[in-house]
Amino acid sequence: MTTIHFKGGASGAVDLSAVAPAGKDAVLPFAVETLDTRGRALHMGPALNEILSSHAYPAPVSRLLGEMLVLTALLGTSLKFDGRFILQAQTDGPVNLLVVDFQTPSNLRAYARFDDAAVEKAEREGRTRPEDLLGKGVLAMTVDQGQHMQRYQGMVPLEGASLEEVAHAYFVQSEQIPTRVRLGVSELVSPGDDGAPLSTWQAGGVLVQFLPESEERVKIRDLPGGDGDDRAFDHEEDNAWTEAQALLSTVSDEELTDPDIPVETLLFRLFHEQGLRLFSPQKIAAHCSCSGETIWAVLKGMSDDELHDIAKDGKIEVKCEFCAKDYSVTAEEIIANR
Repeated sequence: MTTIHFKGGASGAVDLSAVAPAGKDAVLPFAVETLDTRGRALHMGPALNEILSSHAYPAPVSRLLGEMLVLTALLGTSLKFDGRFILQAQTDGPVNLLVVDFQTPSNLRAYARFDDAAVEKAEREGRTRPEDLLGKGVLAMTVDQGQHMQRYQGMVPLEGASLEEVAHAYFVQSEQIPTRVRLGVSELVSPGDDGAPLSTWQAGGVLVQFLPESEERVKIRDLPGGDGDDRAFDHEEDNAWTEAQALLSTVSDEELTDPDIPVETLLFRLFHEQGLRLFSPQKIAAHCSCSGETIWAVLKGMSDDELHDIAKDGKIEVKCEFCAKDYSVTAEEIIANR
């Protein structure tokens, strides 16, 4: 693994041009060893646009799903095995379901379910913060290592809090890891080639975790199912973690989502005085695992009567909720090719 170490003074006289940029849609792991802090940072662009544009959600829903995508990418890329990480929110709010599915090592897909009238009403009333759209419910994090391994799921209540606040609570309560997250999503509108407004989405996030190396203070490493220590014990705040949180709190949404601010530059602004170490970036991409073969196999397992019951005008229409792709086949085709 490639590492780059920065140790600058107050002047910040370090030449970042010598650093190969991670670019958009790449999670950049980092460490600030003087603060016993490790983390990941990300700027999402093309992958975010591909996922959101396939659904054409209302803007507030797209922003909320964008935050979920960034959070999932930051967490999912920490897994040390082949498997899936699923982040799911079920609520009583205008947006009642959000699902983001991360397939290691890089593939993301997502969708949202919402009440159109309730979202429109929230927009009219200016109540479009994540906590307004989500309301009360549950946020579940699921780690699936495959059919031969135990599936792990942790849950935390959604009670009128932002996704950042919920993530903080989850890691303290469930994993005993002091964690802070900053998430930002923005819609950029510019003239297209035909003069019509062209909308593109940008998002970014930084996750930091307090992971001191001393044995008496060691924490679980990464997510359950990873390569961590399962011991849990009380955490006491100290000056290093206080400083790391204070520095992260200075990051603005504009810095997180500005396409002209590389993620390396953002991290350098935050931590170069404390000693910043950058590791090899991990690329992510929009990719759905649905396929005609998979759907065909499911339909072939149904009886003739069941196939005719779900057919409309002789056709069975199946739509993938994640990528919005449509599949069509007749009951007779399925029956004839069993």
